[in-house]
Amino acid sequence: MPTIAIVTDTDSSLPPDLAEQHGILLVPITINFGDESFQTGIDIDDAALFARVDREGQLPSTAAPTPGAFAKAFTDAMERGADAIVCLCVSSEISATYTAALTARDLMPDCNITIIDSQTVSMTQGFMAIAAAEAAARSASVEEVIDAAHEIGQRTVLYGALSTVKYVAMSGRIGHLAAGMATLLNIRPILAPRAGRLEMIEKVRTRKRSWERMVELLRRDVSGRPVERAALLHVNAEEDAREFYGLLCGSIDCPPDPSISPISAGLSVHTGAGLVGAALVVGR
Repeated sequence: MPTIAIVTDTDSSLPPDLAEQHGILLVPITINFGDESFQTGIDIDDAALFARVDREGQLPSTAAPTPGAFAKAFTDAMERGADAIVCLCVSSEISATYTAALTARDLMPDCNITIIDSQTVSMTQGFMAIAAAEAAARSASVEEVIDAAHEIGQRTVLYGALSTVKYVAMSGRIGHLAAGMATLLNIRPILAPRAGRLEMIEKVRTRKRSWERMVELLRRDVSGRPVERAALLHVNAEEDAREFYGLLCGSIDCPPDPSISPISAGLSVHTGAGLVGAALVVGR
């Protein structure tokens, strides 16, 4: 069996220590403040991102990794002894990351590289990468590694609640008048992956009710089955995420040691600081 390396991008929200534990190579999403560029997880994180956003009053733009960034990751994997690579990319519905990875693969025609459009985001993608790495560690074939990733992706549910619509208004996705009304009414939109995008699926009033609603949605999706893995998602709100997990564990039998996953700068630009949520891998 070939030695298979797993590569993914930082829109997977995969914590670096967890990626290292599983031998997963992370390719950073780029954050652009005007002419200044930063690499997610290397020279910018959520704390630094929103400190600057709040100081300057505007959001940065994001950019997919370059083909060169993927080619470097692929080369690093080969130099570490891999003779095949499976690369899982954030959904092509929201980013050019998948296209950049395909271009990098085409620059290396002599290498056995498979590029997968995860059709999802954040720790759903992250759990897919972990499942792929675990299958590779068991000496699975490339096809089996890909199947393991997709199978976990289908069993992962994810929800997050915004703490404010301030940053959504800054992005221009809703008007300032509508944002002002939402703030006045204490609206906390709930997000979930839908058709390859992170979509607002509900608008709930108050933090308490938004957390309760996420618990209801997760309990519905778990439907009495065991929860195999859990990740707490947050943007500069780890303590809030832990508090939410306590609420969740009062309703669902959850693993006692979830991963703590900052959603990562490439995604948090679109959600704003204060987001709290969870991703759960549900048993068969």
